[in-house]
Amino acid sequence: MRTIRKIERTFTATVVKSAMWFDWTMVLLTVAATMMGAGLGVAAAAPRVDTETMLVDLDHAVTAVDHFWEGHFTEMFGLPYTAPEVVGLYSDAPGTAPICAGQAQPADNAFYCPQGHYVAWGDELIAQGTDIGDAWAYFVVAHEWAHAVVAQLPASLVTDDQELQADCLAAAALYGAVAEGTLILEPGDEQELVEALAALADQTPWTTSTDHGDAFERVEAFNRGRTGGVGACLA
Repeated sequence: MRTIRKIERTFTATVVKSAMWFDWTMVLLTVAATMMGAGLGVAAAAPRVDTETMLVDLDHAVTAVDHFWEGHFTEMFGLPYTAPEVVGLYSDAPGTAPICAGQAQPADNAFYCPQGHYVAWGDELIAQGTDIGDAWAYFVVAHEWAHAVVAQLPASLVTDDQELQADCLAAAALYGAVAEGTLILEPGDEQELVEALAALADQTPWTTSTDHGDAFERVEAFNRGRTGGVGACLA
């Protein structure tokens, strides 16, 4: 993904289409088949992003995602929008990890802390994404930012499965930014997004199918936000 520095305030409510052809229906069928033991799966990607590039991508993702919500939150909900503070990258070295709800956070995590209204992402988690691609950074930022957005919504719009709602809103923001011309999808980005969703459903100790949804549920929620926008993610 690339962030376009020239920001335009135009927005369309129509379904966002991918910049290149990518069969999301086939992806859902493939993930479902994998979970049923049919031996199919998303192909593993070769390492292709270094850590320095990923850090730049994190900054660009913050710019793009914040711009989307700043431009449309009040328009959509009639409420003021407050961007979360960006604590950003952190490690779990003693005395350096951010504290949320009285607990120091592990470095293989990314989170939104409602007590301080801030977002942060651990260096170990971000390092995992270098084996997937630059879309990893955009998804992590968009997902945690979505939690900060949900925290500002009326309870009537918040779903019970808030992690899947965050996946959905992450897609709505990213593809809304694509529609506005703030982001450009590059070849391979959508495959990387699928791999990120699957990896974060299955591989990290703090995400399991019982709290964040399994791979199929996460891809399905993301696809709903991609095609239907913000409105498709609300209760």
